[in-house]
Amino acid sequence: MIMKTKANRILIVVPCYNEEEAIAGVVADINRVLVQPGLTIDVLAVNDCSTDQTLRVLQSLNCLYLDLPVNLGIGGAMHAGYKFAYRNGYDIAVQMDGDGQHPASELHKILQPVLDDDADVVIGSRFLQRSGFQSSGIRRVGISYFRRLNQFLIGQTIYDSTSGFRAFNRRALTVVNGYYPDEYPEPEAIVQFGLSGMRIKEVPVVMRERQGGVSSINTSRAIYYMLKVTLGTLFVYARLRLKYPSQTT
Repeated sequence: MIMKTKANRILIVVPCYNEEEAIAGVVADINRVLVQPGLTIDVLAVNDCSTDQTLRVLQSLNCLYLDLPVNLGIGGAMHAGYKFAYRNGYDIAVQMDGDGQHPASELHKILQPVLDDDADVVIGSRFLQRSGFQSSGIRRVGISYFRRLNQFLIGQTIYDSTSGFRAFNRRALTVVNGYYPDEYPEPEAIVQFGLSGMRIKEVPVVMRERQGGVSSINTSRAIYYMLKVTLGTLFVYARLRLKYPSQTT
């Protein structure tokens, strides 16, 4: 049960690329749990230049939506959503995937620490209690690797660094409004949050297998993905450690 301490405006950002099979169910799932006393919760779907019927489906749903004119990738789509949240005065922004992996019934778990002012960034983790869908073996190897990399760079252990189920408060929104990593942002953003002094909290959640569409990362691309994200993470670290020197000493 979500308890609030003040009025809060919450925006749930759902990035979409060719999610015509799942997005209607995702929005309906969210809308079923939106009624919370004292909270204003809106859903914003960001259509990342889908080539299927995602936009047509979004136009028929009970949600806000952005239709990007060019494909920006997950990082660019989320950056657009975070900018929308920041510029329209939302107190909290939540990322939920458009493929149905994140049950809306788990929203309260990542919202509560932000509402209680216990964290600036909350990440929903599959691996703290190891319940629900645990992802593929090759993905778990990569996630374990990024846990060690982020621990080395910022001294914090995040067990599910690729989780796209996250909540940000206004302080974190100020940071991501100005800059947010592109393409595969979730592991890289953890370094950004650590260096900028954000309070990061990981909470256990239950996830599902994707409810439609095809993942952009498969076994044949896993090594390429790990190398590219490693370089991106190191770039973010090198770029931001100069901006936030007190966090790296």
